[in-house]
Amino acid sequence: MPQMTQALILVNIAAFLLEQMLGVPLTGWFALWPPGSGLFMPWQIVTYAFLHAGIAHLAFNMFGLWMFGADLERVWGARRFGVFYGVSVLAAAGAQLLVTSVLGSAAPTVGASGGLFGLLLGFAMIFPKRTIVPLLPPIPMPAWLFVMLYGLLELTLGVTGSASGVAHFAHLGGLFGGWMVIRYWRGQLPFGRRL
Repeated sequence: MPQMTQALILVNIAAFLLEQMLGVPLTGWFALWPPGSGLFMPWQIVTYAFLHAGIAHLAFNMFGLWMFGADLERVWGARRFGVFYGVSVLAAAGAQLLVTSVLGSAAPTVGASGGLFGLLLGFAMIFPKRTIVPLLPPIPMPAWLFVMLYGLLELTLGVTGSASGVAHFAHLGGLFGGWMVIRYWRGQLPFGRRL
């Protein structure tokens, strides 16, 4: 497993185990709290991505990080991969903060899903024809189609308020952040064009 992917997985697991050993949730200081909650701190735009609501939440996110992150890191290298993942996490945090401010929500956000959605977008752009078989429905499809359908599903669920407790707009923020990084690297608008 590539170095940065492995490090991210280990840090996420370590944070989860630390929380279990302490017997005290770390959400008070390290989850992403909405600005209006009175609990927001600037470091939370990064630390929220290393906390998880339970073992299943952690397992699914780490599986996705390994599945999509490892191939991207092999192509980009550890540094570029780390930048891409970091921007996706920050964009996810920004989207979530914006939405929770508008809706007046007081619930915190945790999980690596925003960064993972950035990786999904990156994977679909780098390996568009690679076949992905989702768990539900188990229908093989090219990566570009899987990510497009998943993004549309997240947008629908976010707008309709379905599946409450899931940060759909953080997921969409991660997708957007990943897309913008790739456009920047390619010199595409709005960042200018390469000759």
